Amino acid sequence: MLMELHPEESNITGRKLMEQGGVHDRKEMVVQLHVEEGDFSLLGPRTSECPSGLSDKPLSCFGCGIGWFLFVMGFALPPLWYYATVLYFQKYYLKDPRERSGLAASAIVALICSIAVLISLIAVFA
Repeated sequence: MLMELHPEESNITGRKLMEQGGVHDRKEMVVQLHVEEGDFSLLGPRTSECPSGLSDKPLSCFGCGIGWFLFVMGFALPPLWYYATVLYFQKYYLKDPRERSGLAASAIVALICSIAVLISLIAVFA
């Protein structure tokens, strides 16, 4: 692993990490560390879509993401929680990692809802 330190500005320090796995395998990642008056924030890798490493693309469904949208709408229509659970298990969050928490919350609520319905059915028919 090769590490080079490149200061870009007075308050930004950039590190370029290069990892070589084989003769033709080469992975490169640029990580920036912002330092402002004792506050630190680590930025992700740079891409062609987002050169700063930050995700500038807004989330779908009114800016809260599909997971949280389905979570909230599931209180009116509970099958939406099951749809979000399917998306979670199909790893929809790999497209945008910010979706993971909402989809996981919907999956948990779907499990709780299923248990409540099962207990209710057992109480009624037993």
